[in-house]
Amino acid sequence: MKKRVVVALGHQALGTDFPEQKKRIFASVKILADLVEEGCQLIITHSNAPQVGMIHTALNEYAKTHETYNAPMAICSSMSQGYIGYDIQNMLRTELMSRGIYRTVSTIITQVVVDPYDDAFYHPIKVIGRYLNAEEAAAEEKKGNYVVEEPGKGFRRIVASPKPLDIVEIDAINALVNADQIVIAGGGGGIPVLKQGSKLKSASAIIEKDLTSGKLADLTDSDILMILTNEEHVCIHYQTEQPLPLEHISAAEAREHIDNKEFGEAGMLPKVEACVNFVSQKEGRQAIITNIGHALDALHGKTGTIIS
Repeated sequence: MKKRVVVALGHQALGTDFPEQKKRIFASVKILADLVEEGCQLIITHSNAPQVGMIHTALNEYAKTHETYNAPMAICSSMSQGYIGYDIQNMLRTELMSRGIYRTVSTIITQVVVDPYDDAFYHPIKVIGRYLNAEEAAAEEKKGNYVVEEPGKGFRRIVASPKPLDIVEIDAINALVNADQIVIAGGGGGIPVLKQGSKLKSASAIIEKDLTSGKLADLTDSDILMILTNEEHVCIHYQTEQPLPLEHISAAEAREHIDNKEFGEAGMLPKVEACVNFVSQKEGRQAIITNIGHALDALHGKTGTIIS
């Protein structure tokens, strides 16, 4: 039977602007096609920080010169999902066809339910958009938004990063995957929404993409969650002269390292948390953290950090 695998692509696999994104994705889809040839049933998710920041800045600059409204985060996020998804689905389909493999590759603009009472809304941490001057920062605060000052550079807007509770389009995702199609979903952590009766109201926030990847893997009952980042292994003692790479560890061992604060809060920590959450939900699951160049070897247990 095919292994169902959620692959989370990081910045290294995507690049930061239009030309670099095309170049990076062109290389990345060859690795994804290798995984398909190995019998993996792929669900792909991805980061979007540089892209959503670029969209947010461009639309808000347009609003300043054309006297129109600033773009809500939900619009910026949905745009980034669409244009990153387009490049991946277009190039992955081409790569698979060149190998004699026919698979439909589809992007689903994904909404993710969050809790309106999540503590994250009171402690925003995700920086977005361009640098602002003092007058622009004051205007943002007047609208109820949070800003933070970076000495010597200016001010930046910051938004909350609530935890994902559910994926609105999960039935559509599962239907496509069960039909042996390749799905791209949950890009950038998905569009955060709040349930208000039968309505879904967008939230001005950015969900941690790795936690959404873990939720996506759980709700699709995947066998493997593979998070592709910049490093071949997760390391402990990473801020010392002798970092220690982790290879095969249990979820319990990973939790110990989390409790000992061995991982950077904005870097490796959410990746390890997502993996622990995923493998703890059901016996027999496996999570892998490595870089894209070692994805195939990590699938075979030859490298990477493997949590089970």
